[in-house]
Amino acid sequence: MSFIAWLIIGGIAGWIAGNIMRGGGFGLIGNIGVGIVGSLVGGLMFSLLGLSAGNFIGSLVTAVVGSVVLLWAVAKFKAH
Repeated sequence: MSFIAWLIIGGIAGWIAGNIMRGGGFGLIGNIGVGIVGSLVGGLMFSLLGLSAGNFIGSLVTAVVGSVVLLWAVAKFKAH
């Protein structure tokens, strides 16, 4: 996957996850950062479950799931 596609998926996934978890995004750079880290988290989770995504939509779903988990974990650690 190209670097540009990685940024696009990261931005979209971060924005979607931000809307799911907090009701708003984090700005372009924040969304991309959350989406990229979330895609790594999602990729790890999916590989542990024996799942894989091979196309744009699958990669986006993986990144969104990972981003939501990442934001949930950050919110839990911030609360304590």
